[in-house]
Amino acid sequence: MEFNQLNKLLHTLETLTTTLPTRDQIDEKYKWNLKDVYESDELWEKDFQWTSNNLIRYSEFRGKLADSASSLLGCLKLDEEIGIKLERLALYAMLAKDSDMRISKYHAMDDKIKNLYARALSESSFIKPEILSIDENILKIWLEENSELKVYEHYIDDILREKPHTLDSNTESILALSTEIAHVPYNTYSIFTNAEMKFPYVKDENGNEIQMSHGRYSAAMYSKDRAFRESAFKAYLTPYKEYVNSLNSLFTGNLKSNIFYAKVRKYKSAREAALSKNNIPLSVYDNLVDAVNENFAPMYRWAKLKKELLGVDKLHPYDIYVTLFDQKYEKKYSYDEAVNIVLNSLEIMGDDYINSLNKAFSERWIDVYETAGKRSGAYSSGTTYGVHPYVMLNWTNLLNDVFTLAHEMGHNMHSYYTGQSQPFHYANYSIFLAEVASTFNESLLLEYLIKNSNSKEEKLHLLERYLNNITSTFYRQVMFAEFEQTVYEKTEAGESLTPEQLCNLYSSLFQKYWGPEMHVDEEESFTWARVPHFYYNFYVFQYATGMAASETLAHKVKTEGEVAVVRYIEFLKAGNSDYPINVLKKAGVDMNSPEPVLSVTRKMNSILDELESLL
Repeated sequence: MEFNQLNKLLHTLETLTTTLPTRDQIDEKYKWNLKDVYESDELWEKDFQWTSNNLIRYSEFRGKLADSASSLLGCLKLDEEIGIKLERLALYAMLAKDSDMRISKYHAMDDKIKNLYARALSESSFIKPEILSIDENILKIWLEENSELKVYEHYIDDILREKPHTLDSNTESILALSTEIAHVPYNTYSIFTNAEMKFPYVKDENGNEIQMSHGRYSAAMYSKDRAFRESAFKAYLTPYKEYVNSLNSLFTGNLKSNIFYAKVRKYKSAREAALSKNNIPLSVYDNLVDAVNENFAPMYRWAKLKKELLGVDKLHPYDIYVTLFDQKYEKKYSYDEAVNIVLNSLEIMGDDYINSLNKAFSERWIDVYETAGKRSGAYSSGTTYGVHPYVMLNWTNLLNDVFTLAHEMGHNMHSYYTGQSQPFHYANYSIFLAEVASTFNESLLLEYLIKNSNSKEEKLHLLERYLNNITSTFYRQVMFAEFEQTVYEKTEAGESLTPEQLCNLYSSLFQKYWGPEMHVDEEESFTWARVPHFYYNFYVFQYATGMAASETLAHKVKTEGEVAVVRYIEFLKAGNSDYPINVLKKAGVDMNSPEPVLSVTRKMNSILDELESLL
């Protein structure tokens, strides 16, 4: 049987039954190959034991880093050796756990590696304080005279930058030991919402009884059947409402944990502590929120047009993503078709980039389909030194999945190029840069699809997609950022946040961002409880800044050609070899200027102009 036929059959079976396929029902080529990390669980255990046994070697250097350049270098090399093992161990445990979250063995392995990480952080916690105790002039001489140590220059500069917030060795050790406890709110939230939370049953467009799930909810929001969208929307948020007190406890526990660490390290706020890690000025965050608050007009314009084209009295949250145009242009895309589309859309990036993508597609770096117990959503695993990055998807054959593929492969290529180009201590990149690479790919994909559209109707559909992309990647993330900033500020001021307060705050922000045409249903007010990114400590604003930067870079690639492509590839290779703001500036984007942020709002208005001219 051809794959397309099999895919259609599986989709039909999923619709007619209430269960998802199991992993053994999915063809191997559509599942990630974890043997590239470890051939077996037994080899994982062997590396785990080696790493655990070798943590004692840190004691050989404790109290001796100021003795000589060779002593400092030896310690940094040991830390690198341990770090490489830890990353590989953590990657395998995470991917195995996320493949089927019902398997307790991999939860145990994940817990073991988190504990080992905490031990390693505790054992190595003396490194930064001891580096800070070395006279800076002596450090400078060592770096100049020792070529091996010179490689760590930016790493050491970054440590010196954080000197006011680095504590004595004993306190650092205690904080390192506490990290496992700090992970409890998110770990509990993730297990509960992905593996234990039970969703109600609803009738789909064809009258079939199906159980709501994370993947099915996302797909339902694109359905042309408004009654189904409404019932799916309410069914999906019902358990979040039912368990809101427990979810509130986990949410506020996470806030207090981050506030605690910020206070101990003498930051003025949790937000300052979070942004300081990557040397991002608070002004970047403030300018983003302020600029968007002064530019709601494109969103209100879009909401009004949506309401008119849908022919409804009130616009509801479950109307946000459904297509406004002819159903026949709401195409279904198999994964294999999407791979070819993404490759074609990125052809402008040159042979090396395309060959790297093909390597990922052909060598099973990607886990494609939603299966029973599998973690919801999509992600790229990031850089793991010595191992290629992985991508998780939950494919539903929608255009949105095609964009998700392009998005996650942007992350994937960023991780791949960084891992290939940088030494271990720079072989990663900040979240601030990560969302540039992902939304850059989305921008080029949309440009390709619009250019190759066959009719006015199809072009309308794609322009709508672009508007929805700005809505979700830019405005929605800024709304989340404003929500996050507010709840932290209230908690830091000593306020106790009740579920009612969180619901009211979220609902009011949703209303503000969508404007007077939107009717905010009660269920939407519980959305704060289902957003895992709120556990990531000031993560979401970077989706918006990333989109602003990527729009600028994509424009440069399209207008300047190869010279801009070369700069962009260098950006992907840079990793943590410099501060994020500087890495972007070398690529051609100045995030200290409001221009990249405001360019998105102007772009939205121009897309609206084009769309309205076609109506």
